[in-house]
Amino acid sequence: MGKKNVAPVTESASLHAARVLIEQARALSFAAQALGAEVDEAVEAILACRGRVVISGMGKSGIVGRKIAATFASTGTRSFFVHPGDAYHGDLGMIAPEDLVLLISFSGETDEVIRLLPSLKRFGNKIIALVGNEHSTLARHSDIVLLTPIEREACPNNLAPTTSTTVTMALGDALAVALMKARGFRSEQFAQYHPGGSLGRRLLTRVRDVMRSDDLPIVEPTMLLRDSLWEMTRARFGLVLVLDGRRPAGIVTDGDLRRALLADPDAMNRPIGAIMTRTPVTINENAKLVEAEQLMQERKIKALVVVDNAGAVTGILEIFSK
Repeated sequence: MGKKNVAPVTESASLHAARVLIEQARALSFAAQALGAEVDEAVEAILACRGRVVISGMGKSGIVGRKIAATFASTGTRSFFVHPGDAYHGDLGMIAPEDLVLLISFSGETDEVIRLLPSLKRFGNKIIALVGNEHSTLARHSDIVLLTPIEREACPNNLAPTTSTTVTMALGDALAVALMKARGFRSEQFAQYHPGGSLGRRLLTRVRDVMRSDDLPIVEPTMLLRDSLWEMTRARFGLVLVLDGRRPAGIVTDGDLRRALLADPDAMNRPIGAIMTRTPVTINENAKLVEAEQLMQERKIKALVVVDNAGAVTGILEIFSK
């Protein structure tokens, strides 16, 4: 097989890619400086919306719209995307009068998007436009206009949506974050919408859900260290809990054992209460896993003694390094 004709490289690909990133960063900076009261109006309108935020756009704008809708939905703003072509052929029935509609078109003249305007006006929906041309049909027939102006696309032919989609997506993110701040949206709420991710697990999981509660290594303060060693070995925790009734009186780890033997060769014949670390670090069984992780990092320990509301030991929590 013959070799395919490939145009000679006249510039380093990495250098050209870096130039694109710089150009897009410049466009984002310009867009940030151009923001005004219209953003406040948009945020207030979305906050006041009794329905959902319906987002629509065609082509690359539609892909950006899907991302914005997903970001809104995961950060406390009820939202979904509808394809403008599908909407024009029946899916307008998905849009209720109390919904707010966000239409995306860089030119502001995209046929599939413009065709929705008469119906949306008739329904009484408030319309926010993300558009690059303030004099366009979409801008002139929208209630709130958020401009995404750029000097040119990063595409060498100034054709492929590149810089325009970057600015539009960034503005969508900016709206989502502004809404989060206005609502006081917390990390716990974010986790509720992301239960399958590591963040959701850490923020929603309670200590009681992951602690070891069966066959714990427990001894009394008067037990000899050599006898306690068997309990430590059996349970394979690398520690033993020293209890006073059901409450933690102390803890002895492998490290404590080694230090005790180095300091006193006869330590094996002494009560474990003589070498235990008193007042071990504890955590309530109802605490969140993320709180336990933070406590263990702060105290530089690998295990926590878990207690109930009465202070009685109910388990041991071990978190291994990621």
